[in-house]
Amino acid sequence: MNEIWLNKVNWSEDGLVPAIAQDATTGRVLMVAWMNREALKRTAEGGEAIYWSRSRKKLWHKGEESGHTQKINEIRIDCDNDVVLLQVEQHGGIACHTGRASCFFSKLEQGKWVETDAVIKSPDEIYKK
Repeated sequence: MNEIWLNKVNWSEDGLVPAIAQDATTGRVLMVAWMNREALKRTAEGGEAIYWSRSRKKLWHKGEESGHTQKINEIRIDCDNDVVLLQVEQHGGIACHTGRASCFFSKLEQGKWVETDAVIKSPDEIYKK
């Protein structure tokens, strides 16, 4: 695959771009992560989400430990070329490391954050180390 398309991305000073993972069927936002050039290239080539871990300073294939991979249906970029949108099929129905379907499981209600989504599977069961 020609890599010229990667030059259109407006990478941050540290070479990253935010990536939103959205459920391709429901439209629900599952998570937000970061990608560097290599992560976006490998995601496009391999058809599964690969992100850049800022804390670990390395690429990570979503689901490499949990098995909850993200199959890519479509990759889009916003009008400023500085945000990537991944429309995905979330395998296992869990995108969040807390064992929930989405990382956005808390909602602001009357000045307090309220957890609105149940844990589908305990992180202890998911990440057996």
